[in-house]
This record gives sequence, C-alpha cells and structure tokens, in this order.
Amino acid sequence: MSNFVAPEVKKFVAWDYVVFAALFLVSASIGVFFAVKERKKKTSKEFLVGGKQMTCGPIAFSLTSSFMSAVTVLGTPSEVYRYGASFVLFFLSYALVIILTAEIFLPVFYRSGITSTYEYLELRFNKIVRLAATLIYILQTILYTGIVVYAPSLALNQVTGFDLWGSVVATGVVCTFYCTLGGLKAVVWTDAFQMIVMVVGFVTVLIRGTTLNGGSTKVWEDAYKGSRLNIFDFDVDPLRRHTFWTIVIGGTFTWLGLYGVNQSTIQRCISCKSEKHAKLALYLNLLGLWIVLVCAVFCGLVMYSHYKSCDPWTAEFISAPDQLMPYFVMDIFSSMPGVPGLFVACAFSGTLSTVAASINALATVTFEDLVKKGFPNLSDKMSTWISKGLCILYGALCTSMAAAASLLGGVVQASLSIHGMCGGPMLGLFTLGIVFPCANWKGAIGGLLAGITLAFWAGTGSFIYPAPPTKSIPLQLSTLNCTLANGTEALMMAAPTVAPDRPLLADTWYSLSYLYFSAIGCLGCAIAGLSISFITGPSKGEDIPPVLIKPVCNLFCFWSERLKSLLWCGVRHDSQEVDFEKNLPNVIANKTGTDDTFKNNINKGNKCQFPGYNPEENSYTNMSRESRL
Repeated sequence: MSNFVAPEVKKFVAWDYVVFAALFLVSASIGVFFAVKERKKKTSKEFLVGGKQMTCGPIAFSLTSSFMSAVTVLGTPSEVYRYGASFVLFFLSYALVIILTAEIFLPVFYRSGITSTYEYLELRFNKIVRLAATLIYILQTILYTGIVVYAPSLALNQVTGFDLWGSVVATGVVCTFYCTLGGLKAVVWTDAFQMIVMVVGFVTVLIRGTTLNGGSTKVWEDAYKGSRLNIFDFDVDPLRRHTFWTIVIGGTFTWLGLYGVNQSTIQRCISCKSEKHAKLALYLNLLGLWIVLVCAVFCGLVMYSHYKSCDPWTAEFISAPDQLMPYFVMDIFSSMPGVPGLFVACAFSGTLSTVAASINALATVTFEDLVKKGFPNLSDKMSTWISKGLCILYGALCTSMAAAASLLGGVVQASLSIHGMCGGPMLGLFTLGIVFPCANWKGAIGGLLAGITLAFWAGTGSFIYPAPPTKSIPLQLSTLNCTLANGTEALMMAAPTVAPDRPLLADTWYSLSYLYFSAIGCLGCAIAGLSISFITGPSKGEDIPPVLIKPVCNLFCFWSERLKSLLWCGVRHDSQEVDFEKNLPNVIANKTGTDDTFKNNINKGNKCQFPGYNPEENSYTNMSRESRL
C-alpha cells in the first residue's frame, strides 16, 4: 500500500468515449469502403498485396504507423522518464536500417516477383528452409502482436478506467474486420489515417505539458538537472542496457530484422507500382520514424519535468511504468473533456495499425507458403475466401495471445527482445542467401538453428535473471513533494534487490543488453551457416540466378574488376554486360526444383531484362501476373 495520498485523477467521460469511438468507426469504414470499391477484383493477389499498384505516400505512412505502435506511444516516454534521453540515438539506427533495407534487401525481393519473403528462401535454398523460416515468423508475429494488444489495454484500464478486455476484444475485432473486408489497401489507408491521429495526439500532449511546466526552456533545465540529457555514453560494456554502442549497433540489428526481411514491411514495399516508389516509401518513412521518435522522447522529458518531485510510480499511484503516460495525460487534461480520448485514440492508432499489419502479413505468409503448397490448383475466388478466413483466424489468435503478454514486463524491452530473439536469426538467414553465394541449404538450416538457440538462450536467461541495477542504471526519481499519508516519511526510489541465488552466467551472458539479442542471433546464424556450407561443400555460383544475390562486394571493390569477379563466387552478374543496379541479365533458372513463381517472372519476349523494367525511369514496375500471360 502506498505511503502517499494519491491526487484525484479523473476517469473517462462521455466526450472521451465519443472521440475514441470515432477512431474505431473511421477505421472500420475504410475497410467497408475498399470492400465495396474492390468487390469485382477477386484475386488473392489483389487482396494480399493491393494488386501491386500502390504509390509511395500511403505506404510510407503505413510503415511508420505499423512500427511506431502503442509500444512507442506508451513505452518510449516512460523509458526516457526513467533512463534519460539516450533513446533518441535510435535516429541513427533507423537511418542505417532504412539505407541497408532499401539498397540491399528490397531490390532482391522486388525483382524476384515474390509475394511472401519466404518464397525467396525456396528459390535460393529449398522448401525445408522456407518452411522453417515461415513457422518462426508466425510464432514471432503472434507473440509480438499479443504484447501490442495487451499492453496499452492494461495501462489504459488501470489509469482511465477503460475496460481491459473490452478494449482487447474491440481492437482484435475491428482490425480483423477491416483486414478481412478490404485486404492490404484497407490496411495501408487506415494506417495513414492512424499515423495522423498518432502525431496529433503527441503534439497535443507536448503543447499542453510544456505550457503547464513553464515552457520549453524550463523543461530543458529540469531534464538537465535530473541527468536526463546525458545522451552520449560511449562505454563499450555490452552488459550496459543503453549506451551509444548498444543503441546504434544493437538497435540497427534489431530494427533491420524488423525492416529488412520482415514480411509485414516487404509486403508493403512490393505492393508499390515500381521499385523507385518502394525505395522512396522507405526513405519517406524514415522521416516519419524520426518525427514520432522525437515526439516520444520530448514527451518523456516533459513528463519528468512535471513529476520531478513527486514520481507517481515510486509513490505507487500507478502499478507499472508503462502507465506513466496515460496517467500524465489524465492529469494534465482533467479540465478538458474529449482530449484524453484523443490520446487514447493516439495510443490505439498504433495498436490498430500494428495488429492489422500483423494479421495481413500472417495471412499472406500462411497462404503463400503453406496453403498454396498443399493445394496448388485453387481458383482465384476460393483463394480470396481462404485468405479472408486466415485473417479471421489470426485475428482471433492474436487477440487470445494478449492474455500471455502480461508475463513479459515492460512493453519496449519485451517487444524488442522478441524481435531480437526471432528476427536476428531470420536476418542472418536472409543475409546468408542474399550476400553469400557460397552458402548452401544445409548451412542455412544449421545456421538458423544455431542463431535461434543462441538468441533464445540469452533472451530467456535475461527474463529469468534480470540484469543487476548497476548495468541498467535507472535514474533517480523523487517523492519529496508528494503528500504523506498518516505521518510517514518521504522515500527516495530504492534500487530493486538482486535475487540471492544467481548462476555463474547470470551476471555475464544473461545480463547482455536486450538490444544485442538480434546481433547474437544474426551473427551466430551467419557464422554457423558459412562454416557448415564450407564443410558440406559450398554452392556453385554458376547455379544461382544472379537476381537472387546482391553483389555487396561491388561497393568495396569498385577499383578492381578482377577482385569483384573473384568475390562473386561464380555468380554471373556480368552476363550480358549489364550492371545489377541498372538492368538485370537474363536469368536461366537451372537450379533443380526452382519455384514456378520465379520461372513465370522471366520475360519471354525480352531475354536480357526482367519483367517490368522501365528504362526511362531506370526502375522496375510491378506487373500483375495476369497481364504477363
């Protein structure tokens, strides 16, 4: 029980519910709109990837909205409040991730003409690798979506009085509804609307919070005095939770697993009408990521300025740090009915967009990688109905999974840990395929198992044996000006006690920063995969279609054609004497068991180009399969 008298914080009123309900209504209406508009286009391709005719603008909004979820809206300000503004260094990670995704991974996926990223793994390796990766992705996405649904619902329930399971079920039902009715186009345009709501919510909180706390200069001074502006910590200790190196290096690996090879991202990019639009969408999305990150970090600093002498978490006015942001909103907007509803709509915009993206991506992966393999001769109408049925199934499954999310702790660390443990090995697997022609399918499977084992070993150990406070270093929070109850004395925040029985690895391997889980999985997968490939006999480059390999060595060996050719490992990038970036050579799929998808993408009328290449734009344009038959 708290030693302090909690100030009265109002709950939701009628206007808040009206504003919040309007968000759900608009989101559902977009699904209905596209269901009616696209009702005559009944192919599964139209439903799952929007007919591959989307433009860069809505895709950029959609990408930002999907990955800046309620985890960002609620979790990032709380992180800044407790640990300082070093979180802003993620702007460097985001930049590196977008550049690597746009220049290395996207061109290969886009030009291969695939719908599921895991189709690539069958083209490059075999069906076993594709199936293993698909199952891991499904597990990762369901776990992450459970956190995204449950965390904001719990935080808002305990602070605003909003019903917990009511909001969980409402989120699942609305997302499933507009995904099932409208497909990818509904998801993308709803995300664009929700991105606007998210930014408006953040800006409203920033303006009101800054005004109440004496202006931006006063907020900055308070943050400086509270050590919240010590951003550049160059300590190389990998056990430290957040330093310059853990955020820039570890954060890049973590987010590259999310962006570079994640089905949800790539599905949006390949739905663009040309490769140029897809790349532009990624770079525009980078601006969106930076805007949301800066808003979230400044919200954390404003929140610290407001509660610098009476921390509601230490004083036990709230039960978890993730409730700080909604508590702050209900506090500062208590006299302004409807505005708390806008913030809740802001938080749930992130949730809706992420859950919708996950449901759509899961349906796509399951249909392309599992259903079509078992039933290759399905009609277009039946394919569309199965895709919609999968949306309903995964909507129910992700909503149900929310119940398990309560065991995983803080939302930011839990979500990035899951992405690290599953996304890191997957990043390593795709890197093996795209960058290393010598990697074979045995190395791919062995590397994936090694990466998963290492990442889950470190990640699971860190959940069971949390790192000591000396490594996580939460900053001091005060209750000096809180109103005492029954004459008790004010307390300063005490560091949590360390469990008495800790194994030898608890203070080393298990105490690694959670941002390094992805790097461990990726590097473990790549190193083990290359080693096994060399032991079992590396793949012959001549047998690999050049479109499946990105010659990264060209960047580093531009001064020597001979060295470049040597590092191509036999892959015929120079056949037809055409540069990989400007025009693709004729691809002869002489690999045994190559997927029909890939064979069908070879333009029979033009043997030295891939379908859809537009020499005027120096870019590739998506062509529907129907138009090529």
